[in-house]
Amino acid sequence: MKNIVTAAMMTAAIPAFGQGVFKEPATRSEAVRETLHGREMVDNYRWLEDKTAPDVLQWTRAQHDAAMNFLLKNTKEFPGLQEEFTAAFDRDVKGAPFFEGEREFFWARQKGDAQSKLYTRLNGKEILIFDPLKIDPTGKSAVTGSRFTKKGDRVAIGIQNKGDEISTYRIIDTKTGEQIGDLLPGLNNFSWTRDEKHAYITLRTPELVKNQTPLPTYLHKLGDDHKNDVFMTAPPDAKDNAWVYDTDEGDWTVFGGGDFYSNFLKIRKTGTNEPPKEIYSSKKYRSYFDIRHGKMFVFTNHEAPNFKVMVADLDKPEFENWRTFIPEGETVLSGFEVTSDYVITQDKKDVMSRLMAYDLNGKFLKQIELPELGNVSGLKYHKETNNLYVTLATFTAPSKLYKLDGKTLKWEFVYQVPTPIDTKDIVAEIKFYPGKDGVKIPAFVIHKKGLKLDGNNPTLLYGYGGFNNGIEPGFISSMASFINRGGVYVNTGLRGGDEYGEKWHNDGMLLKKQNTFDDFIAAAEWLIREKYTNPQKLVAQGGSNGGLLVGAVMTQRPELFKAIVCQVPLLDMVRYHKFLIARYWIPEYGDPEKQEDFENILKYSPYHNIKPGVNYPTTLIWSGANDVRVDPLHAKKFAAALQNNPGQKAPILLVTDYESGHGSGKPLQSVINDEVLRWRFIMSELGM
Repeated sequence: MKNIVTAAMMTAAIPAFGQGVFKEPATRSEAVRETLHGREMVDNYRWLEDKTAPDVLQWTRAQHDAAMNFLLKNTKEFPGLQEEFTAAFDRDVKGAPFFEGEREFFWARQKGDAQSKLYTRLNGKEILIFDPLKIDPTGKSAVTGSRFTKKGDRVAIGIQNKGDEISTYRIIDTKTGEQIGDLLPGLNNFSWTRDEKHAYITLRTPELVKNQTPLPTYLHKLGDDHKNDVFMTAPPDAKDNAWVYDTDEGDWTVFGGGDFYSNFLKIRKTGTNEPPKEIYSSKKYRSYFDIRHGKMFVFTNHEAPNFKVMVADLDKPEFENWRTFIPEGETVLSGFEVTSDYVITQDKKDVMSRLMAYDLNGKFLKQIELPELGNVSGLKYHKETNNLYVTLATFTAPSKLYKLDGKTLKWEFVYQVPTPIDTKDIVAEIKFYPGKDGVKIPAFVIHKKGLKLDGNNPTLLYGYGGFNNGIEPGFISSMASFINRGGVYVNTGLRGGDEYGEKWHNDGMLLKKQNTFDDFIAAAEWLIREKYTNPQKLVAQGGSNGGLLVGAVMTQRPELFKAIVCQVPLLDMVRYHKFLIARYWIPEYGDPEKQEDFENILKYSPYHNIKPGVNYPTTLIWSGANDVRVDPLHAKKFAAALQNNPGQKAPILLVTDYESGHGSGKPLQSVINDEVLRWRFIMSELGM
């Protein structure tokens, strides 16, 4: 039974930044009482979950306007900051070339363009073949994906609006740029069939997302009515996914499904209707394969937390016939490609990626020396030219694209995007600090040369720590504006990521999720102990799963931080699984419908761990109105609870991005303006 109690909350006047007063809009409290797993629970702001209700829309806009007004009036204007971001982003940019079939393509944007455009090279000429601004001149529609035919003569391009991640695909002739046939709206994915007259299309509509309906995949004949589409597969639960594709070689159609961390694989001959035959199934591990040189090469973590490569004959593809090709090693295997003469693997040692060469029998040959110092951040094979395209990344320069000959293993430089960003006085280091339980945790520390460890450096600590997403070197780009002004940027490789394989990930998920938060807290304590900074000069930032991270850490150890930047966050973990696509994340966080998971989640759920009388750090909460991944209800409820918490004096600011969802697809000028505003907040809080 639920009881409703209404109480009006008074507006508080709170000093901030030493410059002004933040007056947040009043928020009413309506106590919804319920018993979950034997616990009496009270939710005062459940009414904010209904994003279409007029009072919620009005409240959200009032919060946004108040926060924006305060940020613009009470954060410092740093001379040159807007100009630096504009110069970094709004300029003529031609992306690295990529190759599909027999064709070369690249994305490019001219100064003033809100979105990038797709070009091809034909007979030495650059030809524009797709411009999203012709579809939406406002720049609020962006490309979500591109799927090329085998020869590269056609491309299916998906477009989303305002970051809603619901794609409308259209088929484009890559020589003329003309659209072929009708639009394909309401999709999540598009995959060409072998005959390229059909496509496997996975549906995603607002209704499917809202109702948490498992996304179905159909076989669609291009140009035909959708009523004739043939159902192919759908997962049994919205926490799972399912897919269908035709292999490049081997004449197989593959049916797969599972959750984030385990899967099954079924196959049948392409073009037939025979029931697919299962060749692999696991509730603990996952496997994916490519067919090369008449064999099936499998990338798997089956009884191998650091991953391995297995191989099978095409006439005996079942799991019991798989043979170890490259065994699990001490480093984490992150991928591989098969060329004419070699199997080239990419592994990760202390978060730096390398390349290794094996012969086609699996014999180790050598570590491939890179053409220059850098981290291997991308690896893609182009069969038609027998070249591997390798992206090398560093912190202080844009990525460089090289090609590696698949027969001779000789390097050739291809491309690097120029940049106006000044990094000559910036250094990046990898450091290791001890976790609460003594485990060694990696972190990248980036700062100007000559940094003094006097405990007074303005520092931004960033983290994610989940879903097997780890840290790796990458160009600091606009971050240089903060670092060149004396800031220290720290990105830490928390448990829950992929820094040291599946065990590292497992140690930061489900019942061990607290390890992720402890690792981040240990990073803050280490930075303070080693005299990089102090709590009045330390800001924590995270988004999505990282938003959960900083939300949990600020409620557990508020005294460590001057301010928090919490973007598109998960915060009400007791109810997270009930909204949008969040059932996908049950394998990572657990299912609150189960008592053991519920009890564990309740211990760290930020919304449920706000303590009365505690003054939490100044917090900027940033959500996306069109987010279909993390419902903005999390940001709203957390902001309301903090603002109305007795003892809260520091500002709690809720900004809603009305042009975006989870962060993708925004017009360029909006990206620039938002980044400038966030950095003004961070640097003002740090006293820069």
